[in-house]
This record gives sequence, structure tokens and C-alpha cells, in this order.
Amino acid sequence: MNLKGAEIVIETLIELGVTDIFGYPGGAVLDIYDAIYARQDRIKHHITAHEQGAAHAADGYFRATGKVGVVLATSGPGATNLVTGIATAMMDSVPLVAITGNVAQSLIGRDSFQEIDITGVTLPITKHNFFIHKVEKLADKIREAFRIARSGRPGPVLIDIPKDIQTALCEYMPKPIEPLFPIKSPDKQLVDSAAKLLNQKSRPYIHVGGGVIGSHARDLVLELADRVDGVIGCSFMGISAIDSDHPRFLGMQGMHGHFASSAACNEADVIIAIGTRFSDRATGNKAKFAANSSIIHIDADQSEIGKNIPTDIGICGNITESISGILASLEQHDNKAWIERVNELRAREHKYSPKADSLNPYFVMSEINAVKDADTVIATDVGQHQMWAAQYLKFSKERTFASSGGLGTMGFGLGAAIGAAVGTKHPTILVTGDGSFGMNLNELSTAVRENVPLTIVIMDNGVLGMVRQWQTLFYKKHYSNTTLAGTPDYVKLAEAFGAKGVRTATCDEFSSALREAYSSEGVTVIDCLIDKDEFVLPMLPPGGAVEDIIVEKEV
Repeated sequence: MNLKGAEIVIETLIELGVTDIFGYPGGAVLDIYDAIYARQDRIKHHITAHEQGAAHAADGYFRATGKVGVVLATSGPGATNLVTGIATAMMDSVPLVAITGNVAQSLIGRDSFQEIDITGVTLPITKHNFFIHKVEKLADKIREAFRIARSGRPGPVLIDIPKDIQTALCEYMPKPIEPLFPIKSPDKQLVDSAAKLLNQKSRPYIHVGGGVIGSHARDLVLELADRVDGVIGCSFMGISAIDSDHPRFLGMQGMHGHFASSAACNEADVIIAIGTRFSDRATGNKAKFAANSSIIHIDADQSEIGKNIPTDIGICGNITESISGILASLEQHDNKAWIERVNELRAREHKYSPKADSLNPYFVMSEINAVKDADTVIATDVGQHQMWAAQYLKFSKERTFASSGGLGTMGFGLGAAIGAAVGTKHPTILVTGDGSFGMNLNELSTAVRENVPLTIVIMDNGVLGMVRQWQTLFYKKHYSNTTLAGTPDYVKLAEAFGAKGVRTATCDEFSSALREAYSSEGVTVIDCLIDKDEFVLPMLPPGGAVEDIIVEKEV
């Protein structure tokens, strides 16, 4: 059939299985929006308050559903408003497809109204991007964009479409969805060497990252842990990869990780790192990280192996094939002494655990655990509340934690929570702070308009909590510009947007508000008042090693 380029865009998205698009209209994409209007029975567009919110919504949509998130924006500022969302997706390996309009090709390079070289701007923060020169190539480039975004290590792809391409006519022919580009099989010699090394070790620690979620390798990781009789920790991006209550799971390790997990990683004689990049937040002082341990690193991305931490055996390839290959040559281990030592570390961690004796972060997270079900997606912003969520919330299913790890994007949470709720159609909870929430609170209008089942818990301490914590510990209590004077009344703000607002200052008030909000339809904002001097502990000081962990706050 003969279609305009704009119609080809939408028909191709439908062909690829896209049911939801997040975006904001403008002059350079009006033809695409007209094509959406004519096909609204087959594809739904969700308008946000700002293009950044749309990008985060598409990101959260993927994190919750595993389906590629799609965001649409106009040229110029519409396109540049996507940059933070694209960079967030890039750092966390999220397959986001961003479609932008641009001025007609005859106007490119002439400083035309709302013209921007968005492919040039986003080149460092996309896995690939396309500028469409010919309408005849449009459909295939969109198909290729999705294939690139999802294959191997996932990542964002941008497609920039000039106005004249959108209006040009071309024959459109649907095509079957192509399989992903294959991930190479691991080197058998390296796999055998890994099994041989593991057979010689007695204190194994498995460190899982987001790649385990993406490759659906949970069961194989658990089988590996049983075979080597070891324990499992995770990176921040690996949260939800393993059931929080599994007896071998120690939780997140690193700067704000669980004490037992970080200490066990330090005492292990072999670390099997799977689908993780050994970020600085996970390792601390790299010169001292796992100084007495052999390291086996398994990843689909060759560039990550040895990039941050030297490895003894680096296996690049399909993660499930790699683990299966190791299991084929692996003996059954019985490391009683190691498990006993880990249990000692767990007991020590328990001594440091806070008590839920007031409206404190531990109580808040405990109540969320009690209220939510296994399918509930928890989204967060960035800061202390994010680390409390990572430490204390429990997850039994993959893709139920959506948070910005690599870029650490304040303002990510509300858009991501909306995207997750749209994708799952299930009650969703956003844990945020008053600092982060202020970044993109305009998206409350989106949440209310979409009528998503969303509970927003604002950990309201009146300060930029994480920055203040650093100022307390490392900057002689010089609280420079971290007190949030003039923040709004969040109850009235919620009501102004058409949501329900509740303020809680006691445990009973919070428990009641949370239960009512989670079981009701629509959007509820809970303003949860907490002490400004609550700390996220344990904490590995920047550049520190495990022996430097701060586990208790000095009075």
C-alpha cells in the first residue's frame, strides 16, 4: 500500500508489536501524530507533561514489561529534552527507541526554527542512531533500530525523521519480525578453565548484575550457587534478579550494600561476576577490591571484561550458554566452613540493622513489603530513599524494581512509575524524596490523566538527604544549599493535580494511608515526614575498602 512516511512510521511500529508510545507533539511531528490519530484503535499514545518524562516513562515501561519502550518528540527543544532520558537508558542498558522529527532536509544546516542535529547530540549516549534521508529506507531503518536496541547488550537507538520524509509517499510492505542478532557462544576453553578453577575453590561468591535479568538466567545462577555451595550478592542493577528471601542471597553489595554481602565478597577466594560491570559504587577502592580472590567475569559485552577490575578468566558470550557450560564440568561442593562464616557475617549485619520503632525509613520499607504483592513494580528516584529501597525492599520476581543506576537521574522515578503502571496495569509504587520529586512533579498531571494505579511515597526530610549525609561525614557539616526551603505543601499539590494527598507523621498514619492508597484506584501522594538526619548505612566511603565500612552513625 502507498503511504506517507508518517503513516509508515506508525504501521511499522504496529508491525513490530508496539502498543504504547509516550511523547509530546510539536510542529515537526504533526504528520506522525495525524497517523496515530487514524490508528488509535491499534496503538495508544500517552502524552506526558514534558519530553523528559516521556523518555523516563518509556524506560520504566521496558523495565517492568521487557517490551521496548518508544518515545516520540518534535524537533529542537523537544528532541533535546529527551537527552537525559536517553542517557539514563544507555547507562542501564535499556532498549529505548526514540523517534524525533526534524525540519525538512532543504532546511538542515541553515539554523532553521527548531532545527537541531539531534543525531550528533546523542551520538555518545545511544547504541546507534539514524538520520533518515530517503522515505524508501524508513520502514527498514525502524525495524533495524528495534533489532539493534534489543540485541546483545541492549541500549537506546534514536531515529531522526525530517519533515519532508514524513510527507513523502512510498510503498509499504509489512515484514515478519526478524530474530535478534545472535550473541556469540562462549569460548569452550575459557568455560572449561572456569569450571576447573571453581573446582579448586572453597569460598565462592556469585555477583549478579542486570545482565542476569536480561538473559533470564536466574535458575542457572541458583543451580551454579548450589553446585559450588556458595553465596550470591548483586549489583544495584541486579536487584530482583534473585529472590530476596533465597537462603543463598545476601543482597546488594558495594557502597550502600548489605554488610554481609560486601564482607563475603571481600573474603571470597573466587568471585563469579555475571552480567555486571564492576562499577565504582560496587567496588570502592579498586586496588583493594577482592585482593585475595580469583575473578571469573561472564558478560555479553566484551568491552566490560577487564575494564574496571582485572579478571583471571573473562568469558564473553551468551550468559546462559556460559553458565550451562561451566555446570557441565563442575563438581558438587560442600563448603561448610564458608557457609558458617557467611552466617557469622549475617549475624553481625543483623546487629547493625535499624529498628522499625518510629516513622523511619526501615519502618516505611517494611510496611511497603507487607502491603505490595509479588507483581508490584517499585520505582524510585535517586538519593537516600533509593538506597533504603535497595537495602530493605524484598523482591521475588524479576522486573519489579525500576531505578536509575548508572546515571543516577533525579526526576526519573515518576515518569518511570507511570510507564511501569501503563505497561503492567498493576498497582505500582513510587518511592521518592522531596528533592527528586521536585525535579519532574509536573508528571503528576500525566499520572492523573492516565488514571494509573499509583501510590507515591515521598520521603520528606526537607533536605537533599544524600548530599547532606556526605556533608555531615566528609565536609565538616558544611550544609551548603542542601536545605529545601520553600517546598510546596504536597497534599495541596496532589489535590491541585486531581490526585489524593495524605500527610503522615506517625507509624499508624503511614500504615493506614499506604494500605488505603494501594487498594484504591488512581493516584495517591503520601507525604511521609522523616528526620533530616537519617543516614543510609552501611556506607563504604568514596575510595574506601571493606575495612572502612561505616556501619553505625556516631551520636
